[in-house]
Amino acid sequence: MFAHILVPTDTSPESGNALQIAGKMQSLEKSASGQFSKISLLHVVEVIAHEEGDEFAPFYNKLIKKAEAKMDELIRNQETKELVIEKQVIVGNRVREILNFAETNKVDLILLKSHRMDQNDLTRGWGTISHKIGILSPCPVMLVR
Repeated sequence: MFAHILVPTDTSPESGNALQIAGKMQSLEKSASGQFSKISLLHVVEVIAHEEGDEFAPFYNKLIKKAEAKMDELIRNQETKELVIEKQVIVGNRVREILNFAETNKVDLILLKSHRMDQNDLTRGWGTISHKIGILSPCPVMLVR
């Protein structure tokens, strides 16, 4: 059903749950169709607002390498080794880059972790990345805990 699943990650261990769910979905897809769907694991390093130029390149390169190492660990922790997971790190605005990636790469589903809303204070939590992606996405979005 979903040929290409995008899993945006903040590289925390908790975000591995979203990747596990995508992997289980991919395994089910293989059972039904005989081939795996594609999973893209994406991390966006947030760019410092109003700062451009080469002076921050070493800083961003260090963050990219750190994110790639954490993403490799998330991928290694998957239950099945048959999964095909492509990782990518981008520098930019998180929401904008996730949406751009989804549209450019013909993503069928965005699967990402979400924070639990506080029912006693419903004014908080509406500006989260997952909320913005859910509203603006060009494709279906699945939020997981």
